[in-house]
Amino acid sequence: MLARVQRGLEALYRVDTGLAVDEFVIDEAARDQLIRSRRPREQLIAVETEGEMNLALYVDRRAIENLERHDPSHALGAHNLGDFLLAVEGVSHFVYAICCARVDRPLTQLELELQAEVDKYVTCLLLGEPARGASEKIRARLFGEFDYEPDLDHEEQERYRAANDNAHRYAAWLESEFVTARRIPDMLAELRRFYREGLAGKLATIARAA
Repeated sequence: MLARVQRGLEALYRVDTGLAVDEFVIDEAARDQLIRSRRPREQLIAVETEGEMNLALYVDRRAIENLERHDPSHALGAHNLGDFLLAVEGVSHFVYAICCARVDRPLTQLELELQAEVDKYVTCLLLGEPARGASEKIRARLFGEFDYEPDLDHEEQERYRAANDNAHRYAAWLESEFVTARRIPDMLAELRRFYREGLAGKLATIARAA
């Protein structure tokens, strides 16, 4: 499942990490040995050693098993949407971190979360043929119906709030500019341009679009 999400994101953005996400997935026991702080259901672990970045990805195995039973390419609903978003977020973090590292571009946690929020919106939108009103429903679900984990500190809550708010504004602009007009190829070109921007460029794009 994670490999399928990776292929989809790399095809969407026309990038090639040359790596297989499944080879970097660790189980809960291995994750708990590496991380002593909060332990969410999805976590990208990055450790830089002598100029090299080492990555590991943890995604709750129960989420993957649920997606294997309820394939999101057949239907998305209350039974699998949350787990699908979890998988997309993890793979988005993995692919984006590698792409930034390959060009020696510094990466902040805010940028990582912002791109993941955009990836979740676009992946849900493009999973099937975008129907009338689908974008609005997806935006409402992603950006309006969410709760913060209770163990997040103030700084983490502010970062997630900033990522969510900016991704929502960008998604709303994509909807009005491209989705409603059925200009999907033009939207894909814009998404690829946005993907290659740093945080400052992404925020500037959103500020102009909003």
